Amino acid sequence: MDSIVIIGSSGHAKVIIDIIQQEGRYGICGLLDHCREKGEETLGYPVLGGVEDLPSLLKTHPINAAIIAIGDNFVRSQVAARIAEICPDLPFCRAIHPKASMAAEISLGEGTVVMAGAAINPCCSVGRFCILNTNASLDHDSTMGDFSSLAPGATTGGNCHIGEHAAIGIGAVLIHGVHVGEHSVIGAGSLVTKPVDSFVVAYGTPARVIRKRQAGETYL
Repeated sequence: MDSIVIIGSSGHAKVIIDIIQQEGRYGICGLLDHCREKGEETLGYPVLGGVEDLPSLLKTHPINAAIIAIGDNFVRSQVAARIAEICPDLPFCRAIHPKASMAAEISLGEGTVVMAGAAINPCCSVGRFCILNTNASLDHDSTMGDFSSLAPGATTGGNCHIGEHAAIGIGAVLIHGVHVGEHSVIGAGSLVTKPVDSFVVAYGTPARVIRKRQAGETYL
């Protein structure tokens, strides 16, 4: 069984640990988190160091792949870029909960996580390092750009497009054919009935743009 390292050690990492355990495809060598001391544990797995320690850890530990357990889309993209820079030959694996519903005619990028109860319907394309959280639903012919996310219970109709780094909040609904631009955030419980531009925050029922936002602005 291949062994992986998980980047991150907080709540999102706990969910990914559970998925990896239930999948049974990988063993977990340990966690990386520069904000914690080496030897601290999450769900019984030790913190081995930070991302900058990864090149040396690859020489001393049987690490075959990595997965990033960071919920913030922009931070996740920065970490992925840094790992690709310092460890260009280290692959990223996907994590798919056994109780997720996955149609046959879909594509999933590297590093993407699909949690329990999530559904991806036919002819969907999910990019690299995306998150489909618990009970999220991506309907037919929809796309998710790299580093985008659906929070728990978020739902789309068919033919929707979620731009790179965009975040759809808890329980939000996108009606059929809606596009959400890159780096935009849709607030929890919103009903999105028309396209949303890039680099904005929108929420409400129906959702409306509240303000602009910058790439990397905290939203979780």
